[in-house]
Amino acid sequence: MPLPEKNLYPHFNISRLSHIELGVKDLNASYAFYVDILGLQVTEKNNDFIYLRGMEERGHHCVILKKSDIPSCNVLGYKVFDEEQLDKAQHYFETKNISTSWVERPFQGKTLLTKDVHGIPIEFYYKMDRLPTIHQKYKLYNGVKPLRIDHFNVFSTNVDESVEFYSDLGFRVTEYTEDEKTKKLWAAWMHRKGTVHDIAFTNGLGPRLHHVAFWVPTPMNIIDLLDVMSTSGYISNIERGPGRHGISNAFFLYIRDPDGHRTEIYCSDYQTLDTDHEPIMWDLKDPQRQTLWGAPAPKSWFEEGSHFSNINPQEPSLKAQPIVAP
Repeated sequence: MPLPEKNLYPHFNISRLSHIELGVKDLNASYAFYVDILGLQVTEKNNDFIYLRGMEERGHHCVILKKSDIPSCNVLGYKVFDEEQLDKAQHYFETKNISTSWVERPFQGKTLLTKDVHGIPIEFYYKMDRLPTIHQKYKLYNGVKPLRIDHFNVFSTNVDESVEFYSDLGFRVTEYTEDEKTKKLWAAWMHRKGTVHDIAFTNGLGPRLHHVAFWVPTPMNIIDLLDVMSTSGYISNIERGPGRHGISNAFFLYIRDPDGHRTEIYCSDYQTLDTDHEPIMWDLKDPQRQTLWGAPAPKSWFEEGSHFSNINPQEPSLKAQPIVAP
């Protein structure tokens, strides 16, 4: 199935992904993982929430950890170009018969809450509290030294439908995996900010969050993190890697937090700013698409993910499977 046409002039303009809210059962355990081990910076903390940012980020938060009885992913957030885009976004979703609401979010200005074609909760804002720069406060660097949030990856029951929906929002495909037999998409990587992806879609039981990723300075930061995790009680939280993806060329590591939420530590992808950038196609059975080098992905990497709040995942329409580690 051919990819949708690029929409270079969408109905409203999204600049990039922004933040994620995760429901966690134990804020103290989550603090130890995200702050003490990974090294994200705390910008606000109370009995119900922890707000975090990376070392290069000026916005108040890229991660919100919310105390919850059940682990969940509550929302994926995006920043738009200016305040006017929010009203345009509301009009756009209304024309698609997708419900919207204006919501109050701490540290954010006017915020529009809605959902995508498969029900994933998404929100849009323009203004977020700006914080002083800390990227040269080197004494604050800790853990894997996360610089910024990089992307979301979600399980989709129909990747073709997901790509069509986000293409209409102005996202552009950089790389994709096609099932040779059906010519349907098994996975796709899409961006707004000029890197390989702001969001990716993987065929599977969904919608569910597969992972959230953070950009780090070098592969050696990932090696250092492995040393720290393996000697501080977190060795069982290491799920996959290190290795290098064929798709995106990223040097990667996948780890799980105390609630099972998956995080990718990520560096070394490439620039995709040109509007005539041509997507790269990979065959589903090519083992180097998921692992250019390194151990194949374990079964858990294909089957486990975080549930979105109040959504019952469904089986995917495409029955196809890539290479899985024994």
